[in-house]
Amino acid sequence: MADPKVPETALQIQIDEAVAQGLYANMALVNHTDAEFTLDFIYVQPQQPKAAVRARIITSPRHMKRLLAAMQDNLQKYEARFGAVEMSSPDLPVH
Repeated sequence: MADPKVPETALQIQIDEAVAQGLYANMALVNHTDAEFTLDFIYVQPQQPKAAVRARIITSPRHMKRLLAAMQDNLQKYEARFGAVEMSSPDLPVH
């Protein structure tokens, strides 16, 4: 139950058109220090020796834990509706 003394404020999130289009990534690298996590989202083209980082997100450990929980929750909901997501190859490394 919310504290009746604290007024609830609705968060208004804005997104510009370019960001709303999104970027496709088929690889992600995750690194961390004691103070932050860095997530690099990458698009790897078939048969190409190079790949470009399309977006980098730097966040706190506390937010990373909330993000992980939200991702797990959404994946469970997805699989309940559409079926299990199979990994393409169990031999591929996790980054």
